[in-house]
Amino acid sequence: MERSVEIVVAGVVQGVAFRWQASAEAERLGVTGWVRNEPDGTVRCRAEGPAEAVARFVDWCRRGPRWATVERVEVTDVDRRGFGSFEISG
Repeated sequence: MERSVEIVVAGVVQGVAFRWQASAEAERLGVTGWVRNEPDGTVRCRAEGPAEAVARFVDWCRRGPRWATVERVEVTDVDRRGFGSFEISG
């Protein structure tokens, strides 16, 4: 079963290698999509793939890299786009 989600991560999540580490974790899990910094200081991700892999990616986002302080994570189910890889943008 496939799942596609949009994730917004708030806290100290910019300037701490969150995007780079998220990309590495997504690749390790076989998740596709993208991650980007937002002007309001959050990080936004789109992740899709096997439901279990996406759930594990969401769990990772709740912790982030060791330099991050994750205060809030919002997860919304969205329509699948069929990404071919996981990209860092913005």
